[in-house]
Amino acid sequence: MAQKKKHCDCLNTIKPVRDALDVISGKWKLPIIISVGVGNERFTDIQESIPGITPKVLAKELKDLEQHKLLKRVVLDEYPVKISYTLEPHADSLTPIIYSLKDWGLTHRKVVTER
Repeated sequence: MAQKKKHCDCLNTIKPVRDALDVISGKWKLPIIISVGVGNERFTDIQESIPGITPKVLAKELKDLEQHKLLKRVVLDEYPVKISYTLEPHADSLTPIIYSLKDWGLTHRKVVTER
C-alpha cells in the first residue's frame, strides 16, 4: 500500500507543476513578465529590454500570456493608437517564484563555477 501512496503523491505534485511549466516555460515568457513588471509597458520598450527577442516572437508570447490571464493588453484610443501591456493581478503570484528562481540561479552559478 505504501508503494501506491508514493505514486499518488508523486502524481499529485507532478501534474500541477507540469501545468505551471506549460504556462511559464520557454525562453521568453518569464523575461517578458519581469520586463512588464518593472515598468516596460510598450511593445518596443519590452523588446529593447530583452536581448535577442524578435518582434514576431514577442508578439506571439504577449498574446499567449494574455490568453493565460497574466498580461492585459490596453488599447489607448488616441491618434496614433497606442497599445500598452500591464500585469494582471494573477501575475503578482509569480513574484516570489521569480525571486526564488533568481536566488537559486545565483547560487547554482557559484556552485558550477567553483569546481
